[in-house]
Amino acid sequence: SLAGFGNLMQDVLWCFSQVKGTIDIGVTEADIISTVEFNHTGELLATGDKGGRVVIFQREQESKNQPHRRGEYNVYSTFQSHEPEFDYLKSLEIEEKINKIRWLPQQNAAYFLLSTNDKTVKLWKVSERDKRPEGYNLKDEDGRLRDPSMITMLRVPVLRPMDLMVEATPRRVFANAHTYHINSISVNSDYETYMSADDLRINLWNFEITNQSFNIVDIKPANMEELTEVITAAEFHPHHCNTFVYSSSKGTIRLCDMRTSALCDRHAKFFEEPEDPSNRSFFSEIISSISDVKFSHSGRYIMTRDYLTVKVWDLNMENRPIETYQVHDYLRSKLCSLYENDCIFDKFECVWNGSDSVIMTGSYNNFFRMFDRNTKRDVTLEASRENSKPRAILKPRKVCVGGKRRKDEISVDSLDFSKKILHTAWHPSENIIAVAATNNLYIFQDKVN
Repeated sequence: SLAGFGNLMQDVLWCFSQVKGTIDIGVTEADIISTVEFNHTGELLATGDKGGRVVIFQREQESKNQPHRRGEYNVYSTFQSHEPEFDYLKSLEIEEKINKIRWLPQQNAAYFLLSTNDKTVKLWKVSERDKRPEGYNLKDEDGRLRDPSMITMLRVPVLRPMDLMVEATPRRVFANAHTYHINSISVNSDYETYMSADDLRINLWNFEITNQSFNIVDIKPANMEELTEVITAAEFHPHHCNTFVYSSSKGTIRLCDMRTSALCDRHAKFFEEPEDPSNRSFFSEIISSISDVKFSHSGRYIMTRDYLTVKVWDLNMENRPIETYQVHDYLRSKLCSLYENDCIFDKFECVWNGSDSVIMTGSYNNFFRMFDRNTKRDVTLEASRENSKPRAILKPRKVCVGGKRRKDEISVDSLDFSKKILHTAWHPSENIIAVAATNNLYIFQDKVN
């Protein structure tokens, strides 16, 4: 059995699916989900889409009639985070697509989250209101100002119950700091600062200062013709506020320490796996580009995702990863056609489970993969409306590479490359996962609990 996920081969349930559109009748580009993120308690789940919208789902409380059945996720709040813009100086359209969402730890009754498109990061406050004030002295019940000469007595305003209203208000807008497209944001463990990374630079922000950021990494060459790599992802260490990592399109990871110098262009550690000359091909550089990097919850390991593999690195060993998992090695013979249809440039994300014992990442044909680090077992599951019914047990899927195909297998030539799982999230403490498949959000949980 997969440690930390029950008997995953048998006991995964489809407990809820929020569908924003239907693939069969045509999905608009704006409906495609572009990021998924649980908050620190797992009670809220936020999604962003290409239309600039943020949808927050809240976990329902356990039912008294069924105390052992965990609550499902239902829509809590929806708001427009970003709008399309146009840079007149550069004659450049700025998409409203939400690239990343990051939650801040909850300090009071309100929730705070960061959302970003290609250029602008916004801090949002999401709060509840179930009372309204009545009995103003200078205003009537409709909100119009009263004639002061008609006011003959003072009234004490009172709070009256009202229907619950969830409000999302922008508290900070961090703009005009990135020349290139933002690909990552990460909240520091001091909860006073966060960083935003684009193709060539990483900036450090204070949450209270919106008009100024501090540039901590700059890899832009003096002559852009000498440019050999770009930054693809960046993340702060979960416990040490001075440490962060960023990955590159060359398949390398740099760990930086902000205590050494103000500009962290000189890394503290450099993680790179030597290339096997026998596997060298025209596509080697493209498929070695890292699309996502994640610290483990313990802070001891780094996980990276490139096109074909997921790798786990120990912070104390820079020359090679300690674990390598093949996500879809059967696509190695298809790289030429994947290059022609641009799928080879897809950016898959990867996530840890709460105990760092299982990792998950997406693939094509709405498949997503899980790897148990202890038993080295793996499983392929499918997020599909056609093959899943509410609370039905997910069946493992297998891909047939060649030869005779079994009844329960799917041929590699039959895979649908337009259906891809790029964005996934794992509940911070429980075995609940969120999978974004185009415009559909699937939430699965294990059967054990």
